[in-house]
Amino acid sequence: MEYKSDIEIAQETQAKPIREIAEGLGIPEKYIENYGPYKAKIDYRYYKDELVNRPDAKLILVTAINPTPAGEGKTTVTIGVADALNRLGKKAMVAMREPSLGPVFGIKGGAAGGGYAQVVPMEDINLHFTGDLHAIGAANNLLAALIDNHIHQGNGLRIDTNRITFRRAVDMNDRQLRNIVDGLGAKVDGTTRQDGFDITVASEVMAVFCLANDIIDLKERIARMIVAYDLEGKPVTAGQLNAQGAMAALLKDALKPNMVQSLEGTPAFVHGGPFANIAHGCNSVIATKMGSKLSDYMITEAGFGADLGAEKFVDIKCRMSGLRPNAVILVATIRALKYNGGVAKADLNQENLEALERGIPNLLKHIENITKVYHLPTVVAINKFAADTDAELALVESKCRELGVNVALTDVWGSGGAGGEVLAQEVIRLAEGESSMQYVYDTEAPVKEKIETIAKKVYGADGVEFAPKALKEIKNLEALGYGNLPICMAKTQYSLTDNAKVLGRPEGFKLTIRDITASVGAGFLVALTGDIMKMPGLPKVPAAEKIDVDENGVISGLF
Repeated sequence: MEYKSDIEIAQETQAKPIREIAEGLGIPEKYIENYGPYKAKIDYRYYKDELVNRPDAKLILVTAINPTPAGEGKTTVTIGVADALNRLGKKAMVAMREPSLGPVFGIKGGAAGGGYAQVVPMEDINLHFTGDLHAIGAANNLLAALIDNHIHQGNGLRIDTNRITFRRAVDMNDRQLRNIVDGLGAKVDGTTRQDGFDITVASEVMAVFCLANDIIDLKERIARMIVAYDLEGKPVTAGQLNAQGAMAALLKDALKPNMVQSLEGTPAFVHGGPFANIAHGCNSVIATKMGSKLSDYMITEAGFGADLGAEKFVDIKCRMSGLRPNAVILVATIRALKYNGGVAKADLNQENLEALERGIPNLLKHIENITKVYHLPTVVAINKFAADTDAELALVESKCRELGVNVALTDVWGSGGAGGEVLAQEVIRLAEGESSMQYVYDTEAPVKEKIETIAKKVYGADGVEFAPKALKEIKNLEALGYGNLPICMAKTQYSLTDNAKVLGRPEGFKLTIRDITASVGAGFLVALTGDIMKMPGLPKVPAAEKIDVDENGVISGLF
């Protein structure tokens, strides 16, 4: 069988006009804004005007084990199971995050799925798309400019230039911009100070954008954002700089969900993209809510593993929006589980039951989190690889069955929706009835207790060690009245611990919290662990080196 890359498969597919996809959902023409023939924005006012009183779809969350270099295929399964549900006669939609240019040109790759379970046009989705991320970056940098201009024009708010917490943003992995000194030159060129850039998807503006229900909610959230502290230690907000109106003006079109389609014509919203190891890792609330009114099954995903994305989906997105999943798909591969068991990437195609036995506990811990901590029914989706053996699959199935969870072998990468029908049938079975979801912690608990609860219940830690800086900031934030906000853990995605090299299901460890920051506009406190940073760097051989475009504008090398 001839191997085809993801981009070759996507380019060979003749997509339907996007207006046809939107009209097939019954969306009136006045709410559809075309961005070329295969992309459209759907006016967010459509939800309140015509959808709010419709019944909600069954909400299906797709999550995964801790990611490995072997690959898991969470987004591919998200798209493939929606295609499969439609093949079975159900009305299914997808809601996903938008890709960041940083990972696209770096090492992670895009976020449009793979093989025969993709959303298209994949090149557009991975490169600029409808300009949402650029709009978010512009709004972010407008606020940064307003802060420094206020200081330059006399500093009426008495901002402490050593305690400016809001940074500039650019949608690119550029380590050179992590820590800079700006405002150099003459007096008219600004105030000299230490500064830095975050990648756009790590900006609080992105988090606010994804959690807002409409333009008014967006403005109110922006106004609450803390950008600095004054000389008395009191917070200074974007609202005090009168920034919210202009920032929302830059974001008004971006706030409209982007509609595309899968290779099989399944409607998909791709909208918003906060990182899951830094922010809450979920697509916009607006897109999820709108899709839930337009379908019978709304398939959405949360970033990285069930210890990060799924926990934040439950404790942040669901808590703020009222959304409640009916079932969860937990994605894994035999290869990834063997990697967790200590097998080198080069040897993953060889049968190794001993290593698989050592790696399976990572999967089992995520199952326990979903079923016993979040209290949601789950099915394990094993993405099929040619080298997987019957003995390896049987071992995974038996271990999962001990926890009362079924395993569905899927081949949506190779066969599209047809390869996900067994999984889809289990999803239909699990999603019957009302959601039984429970939050991990009570927001009224002290900040330290909430962090300890996540660490112990979800990660399996023995406890938490707080650095002096973190303890000081917790005391400060609680005194300011922010102690009742949910917690957004900033942690490596590769491990249940805060050390990326510790695989499997570790025990007897403690989590270290080095700092706490307040994302009051988004509505949560960010607890920083390990060496997590908000501006990634490019790898030794960036993916950008393989990407090209020919004289006809056809892109190659993009996965």
